[in-house]
Amino acid sequence: MANTDDDRRPKYQRIADSLREAIQSGEYGPGDRLPGENELMAAHGVARMTARQALSVLRDEGVAEARKGAGVFVRAFRPLRRRGIQRLSQQQWGSGRSIWSADIENRALEVDQVTVSEEAAPDRISAVLDLADEETVCVRRRRFVLEGKPVLLATSYLPTSVVAGSAITQEDTGPGGTYARLAELGYKPVHFREEIRSRMPSKDEAAQLSMSSGTPVILICRTAFADEGRPVEINEMTLDASSYILEYDFDA
Repeated sequence: MANTDDDRRPKYQRIADSLREAIQSGEYGPGDRLPGENELMAAHGVARMTARQALSVLRDEGVAEARKGAGVFVRAFRPLRRRGIQRLSQQQWGSGRSIWSADIENRALEVDQVTVSEEAAPDRISAVLDLADEETVCVRRRRFVLEGKPVLLATSYLPTSVVAGSAITQEDTGPGGTYARLAELGYKPVHFREEIRSRMPSKDEAAQLSMSSGTPVILICRTAFADEGRPVEINEMTLDASSYILEYDFDA
């Protein structure tokens, strides 16, 4: 019989695929221990390195996690479903709700690191916000943690001339967050644009997000526009790709 494409896959990949299928079928549930290297070696007749590579594939995909001295376990963390359109509706932030409440359901979200400062605008930010020479920006940096797992780094840039003296320059922006405060200032967001890319994380990003080796990050750059197309905020976000499902639901 001729070999199929699957037959030509490396042995470690075939083992990883069979373990993934077992996880998806429910044979191994969240938090369950997966077969160890010795068990895989015996079951599949492979060398230790091959068994180790198979488990590494699942760890790199974010499907499994290693626990020192205990083995490799099915990752218990449930990915966050980011509803890209619903979360930004005026009905959401205009009623005093955080845009995050559209994503997290009843799960525990914490912003455990917040800094707010006035800084010179980087060239790329100045160009998009159409700032005058030497005009500064209010910079808000945050780290978001869901159920104890860091999932997102976000840096927002807003013209200082727009937000000076408002709650946006404080760590806690109040009900509805930044967009509700912009509306109060007369710069209500009426349009958003998001650009999405992906790459491997920097060493600092991987450390801040407690990421497994081999896991990429998703980069989302959102620009908020007020009336007459005026850009009033740029938010550069770095997401742990294994922690997110990006959902876009809209009418035809």
